[in-house]
Amino acid sequence: LLYVAQGVDLKQGSLIYDRRYSSFGELQPGMIDWNKVLENINWFHFSAINPALNENVTAVCLEALQAAKQKGITVSVDLNYRAKLWQYGKKPADIMPALAEYCDVIMGNIWSANTLLGIGLDEAMVAENTREAYIQHAEKTSLAIQQKFTTCKAVALTYRFDVAGGGIEYYGTLFKDGALYVSGGFISNNIVDKIGSGDCFMAALIYGLLNNQTPAGVIEYAAAAAFGKLHERGDLTNHSIDDIHKIIKHHAYTV
Repeated sequence: LLYVAQGVDLKQGSLIYDRRYSSFGELQPGMIDWNKVLENINWFHFSAINPALNENVTAVCLEALQAAKQKGITVSVDLNYRAKLWQYGKKPADIMPALAEYCDVIMGNIWSANTLLGIGLDEAMVAENTREAYIQHAEKTSLAIQQKFTTCKAVALTYRFDVAGGGIEYYGTLFKDGALYVSGGFISNNIVDKIGSGDCFMAALIYGLLNNQTPAGVIEYAAAAAFGKLHERGDLTNHSIDDIHKIIKHHAYTV
């Protein structure tokens, strides 16, 4: 459960998490029969929000990942960093690398990769603050992730920047099979709700990979899905596959 405190504009909003003593937060190792839960499953996805809760949930995550790997299930992780949740005396970089060892697909951004996985952040590139520098950094970060976590076959990174007038610029990268693929860029001056756009990106990314789309098609589709979510209130999308392809056609520019 979380509460969204709406501000006078998007920047003034805030989130209040209420996870303590929840059924999920009270999970203990051994409570879930992973062999049964993962029966006939071919993809397991988890978020860094999960191990942010406490050490027991971290142990449950590890249980799930080990069971998934034993069954040959593809594993993906979203490097969601929520500072308000990491309150049990552990730094994210002390916890997440051991879980990332099991992941075939890692999604996040250059900053969350630094905070959660200990991947270096090139301050000079960040200070340059250009698309070209960020794209170069995406390749640098993706290579570092794959070198550190040899199970990882694909790294997807996103960039979402506020622009003057209250709008947003969005694009993503996918590093797969030794090559970096960059989505088109998406700009809008009228954003409705940022919540859920990252989840939408990851869902669309998984959809594209599961359906064997080309890497370029996967990242284009995922970025467009996330961009579309920015124009919907609430944390769920109502956009169809056709809607997302229309977003690509009408909104993307070459990065």
